[in-house]
Amino acid sequence: MMGKKTVNSRRIMAAVMVIVLLAALTGCVGKEDTQTRKKNKVVEIPMILTVDSSTGNKNEEEVVERFNRAYKGKYHIDVDWVMETEEEYRKNLKRMNVTDELPAIITDLRMLPSFYQMMIRKGRIEDLTPYINEDQEWKDMIEPSVMESVREEDGKIYLGPVSTAAFACSGVFWNRELYERAGISRFPETWEEFWKCCEKLKAAGITPLALHTEGTAWAPMLLATAEVAGSEEGAAFMKQLYPDTYQNEPGLKIAGTLKKLFQYTTQDALHNDFDIAYDNFVAENAAMIPNGYWMIDQIPDEMQKKVCFSTFPENKLIGSPETFGWAVVSTYSEKVKKGAVEFLKFRTKLNKEQKEELLNSRTRQEGTLLDDYLKAYTGNPQIVPNYQVKWNSLLQEDVLGECLADLVQGKITEQEFTQAEDESIRQFEDEQ
Repeated sequence: MMGKKTVNSRRIMAAVMVIVLLAALTGCVGKEDTQTRKKNKVVEIPMILTVDSSTGNKNEEEVVERFNRAYKGKYHIDVDWVMETEEEYRKNLKRMNVTDELPAIITDLRMLPSFYQMMIRKGRIEDLTPYINEDQEWKDMIEPSVMESVREEDGKIYLGPVSTAAFACSGVFWNRELYERAGISRFPETWEEFWKCCEKLKAAGITPLALHTEGTAWAPMLLATAEVAGSEEGAAFMKQLYPDTYQNEPGLKIAGTLKKLFQYTTQDALHNDFDIAYDNFVAENAAMIPNGYWMIDQIPDEMQKKVCFSTFPENKLIGSPETFGWAVVSTYSEKVKKGAVEFLKFRTKLNKEQKEELLNSRTRQEGTLLDDYLKAYTGNPQIVPNYQVKWNSLLQEDVLGECLADLVQGKITEQEFTQAEDESIRQFEDEQ
């Protein structure tokens, strides 16, 4: 035993020495690479991107790597990869703006409507209009609906857009095997069928929905706003920027739906973020979760064949392509800003190529989760605007984060919930 332990110790020590040596060599290579870029006067473009805590994947890694290869020796996107939720990243944007530590390119800005407008007013982000208008190639890459979504009322553009809305839509992911276990053969086509489906799943001992309340209550809000858009008044309400009241029929309808949804979710849904809802879905603790195209790659390989994607009942998808636009911070040098704009154009081009590849019938695989999504997107759905780009940030961050749990637990009524939403309007206006 002692001899075996000694041999193992030697092996461990040797392995450690190899790791240390490799780390040192890697560090040297990294330093040499950085020094080479500096020597060759490569323009460094700082950026912060997140690492998905559920999968460990680096978000947007492909476009960064492809750009750095294409522009090697001229531009280099220098990414600081951070393990943060989307909500944490957005809060840190505000902090970094105050301390003047923003990177040259920022994402998710349109998810913070009031902060975005403030950045425009104070000249903190570049007006990209002249860049796009003077570049016909870039303009031609952008779908008209996407261009319109990023254009402000005065005609200016501050967000480098994606090419297409094809990757910007949300619907419902659902587990076919759990459905079949409850005797359900297809996704519900109407909201009446949806609620019956929830009851049937629950009766079979299956939790219908993976939900949460933190992070602007993304999953339940997708369902509630998709349902309210079924009426003419509700659809018009969802198109309003900064509604002046929620104490109306659509507002009360949304509140009632939110309360009802939480009758069909997991016990850990309250006071948790989307990550918990995602974990419950992939662990098959719940049969459905609302989310967008981007979650397709986050579904584990072993689940891909049992998970389907559908529009919300009544053939609706939720999407606002402007939320995928990225901005260039104005305080950087002209060289850095020029490189950042070139990167945004490169991203638009890559997005266009990806759309063309996906929609090419020769490359599509029938019966896959991706094929489900493409059928939903090309099936002429009603596109409902994303509430996150329409409602004030205080409502999203505070009211939904705090009052929704109280509503679900019966501590406040639907009317009191909408009153809290209206109070956020007054507070928001006072802070402007």
